[in-house]
Amino acid sequence: MRSTLSGASVRQWSLVGLAFCALMMGVALALQYVAGLTPCPLCIFQRVAVLAAAAVFLIAAIHNPRGRGGAAYGVLGLAAVGGGIGVAGRHVWLQSLPADEVPSCGPGLDYMMEVLPMWDVLSRVLSGSGECAEVKGAWLGVTLPQWTLLGFVILAIIPIMLILRELCGATRR
Repeated sequence: MRSTLSGASVRQWSLVGLAFCALMMGVALALQYVAGLTPCPLCIFQRVAVLAAAAVFLIAAIHNPRGRGGAAYGVLGLAAVGGGIGVAGRHVWLQSLPADEVPSCGPGLDYMMEVLPMWDVLSRVLSGSGECAEVKGAWLGVTLPQWTLLGFVILAIIPIMLILRELCGATRR
């Protein structure tokens, strides 16, 4: 395992992570603009998490730090991906609720962003609404939030590898 970790630089791992983020965003945008699926507020927050992880990977790829810098980018990337896992997990949970336990639909995200402070918007979106519990699409029997959750779990491998590189004493070539 040590040779695998030391064989790839921070830049290489980060470019793989960035490419995976681009793939996730490409699928999300295709579903929105080609398939006509309107994203719910939780879907939008998941996209923000993908973009945050992509930003970390992009900066890490440009910087290509030596030593502990790679682990620092790994921690930042893992925080962004972890946020995405949390939001996607919440979305999957909402969709698994029985119909009588689904929260009622609230105001739209655009309206909340204009009227409420950001903390209240986050709180209301993460508490969920009826529109987020609606299953709008599935592929191979797996709902879109479940696919997104799987994507975030796979994406988490990249920052974990950046952290493990440092813990195993790998150095940049």
